Amino acid sequence: MVLQSLLFFHLKYMCFYYIMPFGEKMNKIKLSMPSLKDARMRKNKNVPIIRYQLDSKYQTIGKDKTYYIFTYGCQGNEADSEVMAGILEQVGYTKSNDPMNSDVVILNTCAIRENAEQRIWGVLGQLKGRKRENPDMLIGIAGCMPQEEKTTNRILESYDFIDLVIGTHNKNHLPKLLYEAYMTKAKVVEVISSEGEILEDAPKVREFHHKAWVNIMYGCDEFCTYCIVPYTRGRERSRAKEDIINEVKELVAEGYSEITLLGQNVNAYGKDLGLDYTFGNLLYDLDKTGIKRIRYTTSHPRDLDELTMQAMHDCKSVMPHLHLPVQSGDDEILKKMNRKYTYDEYMSKINRLRELVPDLALTTDIIVGFPNETEEQFENTLKLVQNANFEGAYTFIYSKREGTPAASMVDLVSEEEKHKRLNRLNEYVNAGYLKGHERFLNQVVEVLVDGHSKNGEGMMCGYTPHLKLTHFKADDNSLVGKIVKVRITEAKTWFMIGELCE
Repeated sequence: MVLQSLLFFHLKYMCFYYIMPFGEKMNKIKLSMPSLKDARMRKNKNVPIIRYQLDSKYQTIGKDKTYYIFTYGCQGNEADSEVMAGILEQVGYTKSNDPMNSDVVILNTCAIRENAEQRIWGVLGQLKGRKRENPDMLIGIAGCMPQEEKTTNRILESYDFIDLVIGTHNKNHLPKLLYEAYMTKAKVVEVISSEGEILEDAPKVREFHHKAWVNIMYGCDEFCTYCIVPYTRGRERSRAKEDIINEVKELVAEGYSEITLLGQNVNAYGKDLGLDYTFGNLLYDLDKTGIKRIRYTTSHPRDLDELTMQAMHDCKSVMPHLHLPVQSGDDEILKKMNRKYTYDEYMSKINRLRELVPDLALTTDIIVGFPNETEEQFENTLKLVQNANFEGAYTFIYSKREGTPAASMVDLVSEEEKHKRLNRLNEYVNAGYLKGHERFLNQVVEVLVDGHSKNGEGMMCGYTPHLKLTHFKADDNSLVGKIVKVRITEAKTWFMIGELCE
């Protein structure tokens, strides 16, 4: 579709209005477009901290209305959805269990792999029919996908039923953008290609009442050649330690037992602040808050330092599980990926950590089929999987992301060969899952109970300190949020089964 544009004014972040024809109907659109060029910028400047405040004019825009949020992708997106839910409920919306009969539906999206995007387009196709039946429904797309220029252009050209498009940097604008969509009946697009800010004091509706996501930093400066995240999430920026510690203290006071510290690269925490206070220091301080369990993700091997490893040994609340993405076991591929470490350096760090935490459960991420990966290079990855004794892994075939350096690399490896390699890799990985569970057979483990199990009636489930999903026979809602002792009787590939100890 040919876009007909009429520029009225120019504001910060390239905000302007233009007229776009949809069939015979002319719709006015408020537009702030993403820019890959702007997203690549990294400047040495202070990061603004925004203290969330709601404008009183938006306090009741959701009165007697319902909302539903689809969440795709990483734990960071899950935390973002909790913030959006908090903002929506603050302005009067009520959470719905039925997206097709909700007044506002938001898809909080992931752009890291193509198959994730395809699922989102499929859901939008289903919502299109419902929107036709209920024109008053507002449909929004948020998160990482809108930060890609191609995605926002596709929405403007082909998805006229989408009312709201927002990126990763402007969740705090949600009430204003909804208000504009209601008042103007226009498509509202605000995607800011910013280095990023830090939003504090935003309301949250947490998924659980016993465990919580806690962002400690945002963005990424690693620029792995296959990854779109530095462009969609902005530069690395750490929250003030006081804000993090106070948030955890509040969670402890509210009865939470577990927190997971979040960041695109949590090991880089504090480096941007120019202070002699890093991630290891933060772990020691959070251990003093009284929280029972601390987890963290995602880590970058290059920034996993001795102080962090010592904290995992010293701090009782830091769980003996680490997710440390390796991506490949071949040095040449790692160099092409811009991962900034070698096979030997990775192995040296995990061996040192195992000296300090002997019963560590280690999991990872691995990509197969990176452009022109040879059979020998793939075999080096299999060798690393065997030597590292991973107890689980997220494995993927390389997915080309427009705008990243790897997208322009020549690739002569067939899709058939890539799938064969993935299947071979998964045989090793699945054996690691099973072995990791078998070591707990006949042992008593502590399980933080999440709720009723999908593994069978009369069963409940939760996770051990080593992040092992455990099902056990019980039917008692009062156990949710409690840490109980379970004796492991069966070890399966994907989970463990046990008996509740009296």
